[in-house]
Amino acid sequence: MALQHNRIHQGDCIRRLGDIDAGSVDLVFADPPFNIGYDYDVYDDRQSREDYLKFSREWMAGVHRALKPAGTFWLAIGDEYAAELKLVAQNDVGMTCRSWVIWYYTFGVNCTRGFSRSHTHLFHFVKDPDGFTFNGHNPAVRVASARQLVYADSRANSRGRLPDNTWILRPQDAPSGAFAPMHDTWFYSRVAGTFKEREGFHGCQMPEQLLGRIIRISSNPGDLVVDPFGGSGTTLAVAKKLGRNWLGIEMSRDYVKRIGQRLDRCEIGAPLDGAADPVRSAPSTAKGKKRGRYRNGRLVQTLDDATAKGIVSAYKSSCTGNSTDVILCDPELNRRFIDQCKRKALQGDARTWNQMLLRIRKAGKLPTTDASRKPPTAADMDPFSAASEVAMHLLGLDYGMTLDEMLSAPMVAEEFDGLAADFAAGYTPFQYRWAAMVIRKRAKRSRALADARFQDWLTARLPRPVALERSVDGKHAHPGVYIVESRGDALYVGATLDVNRRAEQIVNTKTWRRFDPDRLRIIPEKDQSARHGLQSILIQRTNPLLNAAVLRPERETSPSGQ
Repeated sequence: MALQHNRIHQGDCIRRLGDIDAGSVDLVFADPPFNIGYDYDVYDDRQSREDYLKFSREWMAGVHRALKPAGTFWLAIGDEYAAELKLVAQNDVGMTCRSWVIWYYTFGVNCTRGFSRSHTHLFHFVKDPDGFTFNGHNPAVRVASARQLVYADSRANSRGRLPDNTWILRPQDAPSGAFAPMHDTWFYSRVAGTFKEREGFHGCQMPEQLLGRIIRISSNPGDLVVDPFGGSGTTLAVAKKLGRNWLGIEMSRDYVKRIGQRLDRCEIGAPLDGAADPVRSAPSTAKGKKRGRYRNGRLVQTLDDATAKGIVSAYKSSCTGNSTDVILCDPELNRRFIDQCKRKALQGDARTWNQMLLRIRKAGKLPTTDASRKPPTAADMDPFSAASEVAMHLLGLDYGMTLDEMLSAPMVAEEFDGLAADFAAGYTPFQYRWAAMVIRKRAKRSRALADARFQDWLTARLPRPVALERSVDGKHAHPGVYIVESRGDALYVGATLDVNRRAEQIVNTKTWRRFDPDRLRIIPEKDQSARHGLQSILIQRTNPLLNAAVLRPERETSPSGQ
């Protein structure tokens, strides 16, 4: 019987890898024992060289078997066996090495008769060198250029670039671009005992941000991520937060229990622990500081009076009486606004100007409009609103962007349109974008309604599931709320005017089927507000993979905001 997804499984990794369906895994990250005598719970980390290489060859062969043809394998290993395991993976198992990355950290052991170790090797292997996932366009893994970091040059490409290789002794004194995401030398502090993200039960814990970079660049939301050496559970926790399916293997029964507790505490869409850019967040020992300030790893452009006047003038010349929301949702109107900004020789680019426009609106300094365009009604948006929500959620997970940030960046907005069309084809970019805005705007009201009227649904017995194929028999052509499930886990909680039509869309759409939906739970409800409140409370109860973060309960934060 194949191993169930979104579970941590106890047992020997070689045997358990054999229980995974062949060709079903998108990404494997493995941080195996280094064979250096570390004191694990049950594993003997003092094998002979021959036994260790034999063990490594067998489990890596299991990884190769489990990976899809376009799958990716990342291996973390120390100096002692780095070269040997690279050759085993290439020559014996049949992998291709795409990159040899150095993870540089600062909390190493201080040696007295040799140089202190401050790095681990990260090998990036692929099964097919001509076809594999590498999301180099993802803004969450790109690096700012020197023009952005040092000179605060607004003419620099806001998407960043691939910087030159750099060697450095102290990361806090690194020059611009050093240890950047696209380098083969990465700086992340090890998870020391005083770190907030420290789990405590496992001595070799990976930083969440390091795993976040790997998972974002080598997989997509909904993909299956496997860790054959569960350890502290960081790979699985990050995969869950980033909206991936996950599967872990761990020999220690105690570790399995603790990993399960950690995974129960983390939620889809929750932020990753640690600094996203450790170099940029580290204080410099030199006097002075780099120019510009950053939010979520992106440079925030200064909005001076002259630029603000130029933005307002460009808006007046292009909006034709429409609101800023319409400007962002209509690609043609947005192009006109961008063209006007270019004609006025404003510094920046399309994304910068769109975000400045929103900042000016928030400050109440935009002229009023006559709202000349009639917005779509709820009935108009019903066939594609779920697609808009899922697209907003998946891009938000992977790119670390809010909806406004997505729609402000034309290339990302186009990607949003395409992703929404993958879930519900046949509608315009304006329709997809407007539906996402409507969902975001009603989210707070829906959560409040859920708390006020539907708290009993947190514990009430749910309707019996209906096989997805049977839900399109015409018996459910009515308004209601539905839960899409896959192998017992919630995929999506939706509200619709016609459950039967929505079920048909899921059955007949390739992108929906990629998530393996197999059954629906259906709750009839005629009132639109009640549907939204019920949807919100069921999202809170089931923690589905594909619902937008704005519809989920607001997370509590500590007094420090951490």
